[in-house]
Amino acid sequence: MKVIFLQDVKGQGKKGEVKEVSEGYVRNFLLPKGLVKAASDGNLKTLDIQKAAEVKRKEKEKEDAQAFAAKLEAITVVVKTKSGADGRLFGSVTSKQIAEALEKQGHKIDKRKIELDEPIRALGYTNVPVKLHPEVKATLKVQTVEE
Repeated sequence: MKVIFLQDVKGQGKKGEVKEVSEGYVRNFLLPKGLVKAASDGNLKTLDIQKAAEVKRKEKEKEDAQAFAAKLEAITVVVKTKSGADGRLFGSVTSKQIAEALEKQGHKIDKRKIELDEPIRALGYTNVPVKLHPEVKATLKVQTVEE
């Protein structure tokens, strides 16, 4: 019996797949639990429409991320910290502090998207990569200045 999976079923199929599954398994297990629906013409058309809407939504997310990346490229974030005489910081500047400084400027970014390999420990400019989307990265200029 041909069915459309509404959820992932281990060993059978993933959400959105159309597969041939034994009729007894469908009738006794999958249908009562609401994991599948019959692959009729109407249901297949609905599935195609849902897939097209999902593709369009993902493209929109990527375009939004690219536009935001262009904004971030033009911004310089200033983080004020205490430092010693030789330009070394007391402590370090972390991704959390960078995210807070960005939020003060009106740009909200999750600190986990800021890919800082190791905390900033010196005064000056640092280029920090920010992952906005699986396919979109931006470089943010961070300036650390003495308080």
